[in-house]
Amino acid sequence: MTNQICTEVSTIGDLLVRAMASQPDRAAIIFPDERASYAELYTSAQQVARGLLALGVQPGQNIGLFLPNGLEFLHAFFGISLIGCVVVPLNTRHKATELGYIIKDADLVAIMTSGRDTEYVDLPAILDDALPSLRDHATPFAAPLAIAEAPRLRHVIDLGGPSRSGMMDQASFLPWTDRASAQQVEDARRQTRIRDTALIMYTSGTTANPKGCMLSHEAVTRGPVERARYRLKSPDKDVTWAAGPLFHIGSLAPFIGSLGVAGTFLADRFFDPERAIRLLEENEVTLVWPWFSAIVQGVIDHPRFDPARLSKLRYFFLIAPETLVRRVQALLPNTEILQACGMTETGGVFAFSLPDDDADTRAITQGKAAPGVGICIVDAETGLDCADGKMGEIWVRGFCVMDGYYNHPELTVETIDNDGWLHTGDLYSRSATGDLLFQGRLKDMLKVGGENVATMELEAFLCSHPDVKLAEVVGKADPRLDEVPVAFVELREGATLLSDELIGFCRGKIASYKIPREVYFMQAHEWPMSATKVNKRALRTMLSEG
Repeated sequence: MTNQICTEVSTIGDLLVRAMASQPDRAAIIFPDERASYAELYTSAQQVARGLLALGVQPGQNIGLFLPNGLEFLHAFFGISLIGCVVVPLNTRHKATELGYIIKDADLVAIMTSGRDTEYVDLPAILDDALPSLRDHATPFAAPLAIAEAPRLRHVIDLGGPSRSGMMDQASFLPWTDRASAQQVEDARRQTRIRDTALIMYTSGTTANPKGCMLSHEAVTRGPVERARYRLKSPDKDVTWAAGPLFHIGSLAPFIGSLGVAGTFLADRFFDPERAIRLLEENEVTLVWPWFSAIVQGVIDHPRFDPARLSKLRYFFLIAPETLVRRVQALLPNTEILQACGMTETGGVFAFSLPDDDADTRAITQGKAAPGVGICIVDAETGLDCADGKMGEIWVRGFCVMDGYYNHPELTVETIDNDGWLHTGDLYSRSATGDLLFQGRLKDMLKVGGENVATMELEAFLCSHPDVKLAEVVGKADPRLDEVPVAFVELREGATLLSDELIGFCRGKIASYKIPREVYFMQAHEWPMSATKVNKRALRTMLSEG
């Protein structure tokens, strides 16, 4: 008889209540400079929830969360969730134009932010720029807003920092928390359904405005909690670290998994390798989600990094070129290295490595479909299923798939077909054993003189050069071949390499049409970044302007 998995589906609010009831004194979240137990987290979230209800916010309405990683983010996140409202995490890297578009598109009735820490970015000031009419209101401002830029927006609540025009500061918000009862919060939580929308997470397109992915409570809790409970469970206390911002699904999903097993989650306001290493060591981490090559290399290349100090580390997730995966495997022989496939539209991970996968499989593939999730790989031109080993667009179907793009039914119809398949735009191939191999984005597939070139394949090859730390490939218009590949490369510290030498490294090893025609060398600080990865649209702009 096969092992039976009990599928349990919860709302986000229910997960917090269960964790608080079972482990009230356990640290739910630890940052380098602050922490909170489950009981403390629940108490603070209750306070936010009561304040929102007293201000007239109704269950099901959309509330923006414009906050960096920190306790304030979690207080607001759970406060919104406890009353059945929809959390709309806002990227703290967004500038006024992007932010203003999302605030209006998402029909936000309230935004929660904080000006407590402005060392790196002044979030309330960005809101001021996105919503100029805020400056026409008093300081602080407690009455419902009525501004042209966002017709449905009624409140902007600043949980810390000085008073600002048009914003309700913390001193003004706190009295409202006494005007609604804990029972009202409880009633709202109990009425929330698992297929209600829990999050609207905006993803940035390559040319269009950001799109809001509507994710149900089931979509964002079922997979992460099931993995944390059955696949990634530690015999000791579960301690999870994610390196990215909590407004991104890549960190938020692991946090929800940690919540589901009443574990401890480690995070920081920003990524610094030394701070991260100290956090992992001091708290005896068992599971890490650094995800991307730059973060992984920042940790393992740091002089302080010592694998022997991570004796409790059992699982390590990353998506990286084969050479880096094998290096991590060698450094951490007693840790299970996992790769995965995921995207915002699928609530995070939809495929990952299996326990019996060998080292070679883990190094070169991104695992198999998660339980309960269907996948197929389709030829983008013919619409027919691809044979094993042939590259095509991966389609995903199942509980984790978003319900559509908020306010944009025409985009939803383009992306989710009548049979429920999400057309991801990602290119994959599948081995005879069912293992998935990521080949890049459909829009990143280059057509060089009629030949398909997957940028992911070329980037992985360039990273096999011992002096190359990071490589990104984009297409450049060409009058004869339509487009040709161009590489942006960051070298390892102390390395010296000329563009002709790197191009020469490619000759005779890959097809001539795949060889980059130009190489641009980048310093670490020069990469244009989105929330978690290099922004290729910006690289293309650099080419066109250069």
